[in-house]
Amino acid sequence: MTRDEAAAAAAADGRDESPQERADRLWSEMLQEVRVSQTGAQILFGFLVSVAFTPRFAALPDFDRNLYVVTVLLGAIATGSLIAPVAFHRFLAGHDMKPELIRVAGRLISVGLLTLALTIAAALLLLLRTATGNPALAWGLSAFVLLWFTVTWLVLPQVVLRRTASRRGDWAPGERADAERGGTNPRRTT
Repeated sequence: MTRDEAAAAAAADGRDESPQERADRLWSEMLQEVRVSQTGAQILFGFLVSVAFTPRFAALPDFDRNLYVVTVLLGAIATGSLIAPVAFHRFLAGHDMKPELIRVAGRLISVGLLTLALTIAAALLLLLRTATGNPALAWGLSAFVLLWFTVTWLVLPQVVLRRTASRRGDWAPGERADAERGGTNPRRTT
């Protein structure tokens, strides 16, 4: 993107900021977002690790032990993915690569949120199987929670994005079709 294109894009979104200022703002926003999910993932992962050292763990059926292993692995991936942008930033700091950092960090955060949702659903399944003794109920409730995450974390933001963009009439040629396939309007930021 040329300097003129960047200035035009900044003016189009109502902000008067240079590409570097925009990258700094987006990075700060990403750090705020990841702090919330990262803390939750770390606490959940720490709790999951401690479960294996409880007396009742040895009495779990094979399915529940395997579910526990999968849950811990998902928790480790979620935690690692949500911490990775910080490590990535350490390696790229001072190399004038913040736009690349933002793209990669955004993907890592997405992976972290997806695996965090799966970790929570799997942990809930394990907990409910043990607490209720009713596997069907445990599966149903865990599936409902995962569906709830899907709706509130993925579907609802897309609905809001489409409605806002449609109402504003700010779709460029081809962007409406891209958004309808699950993409986003690249000229809009939060």
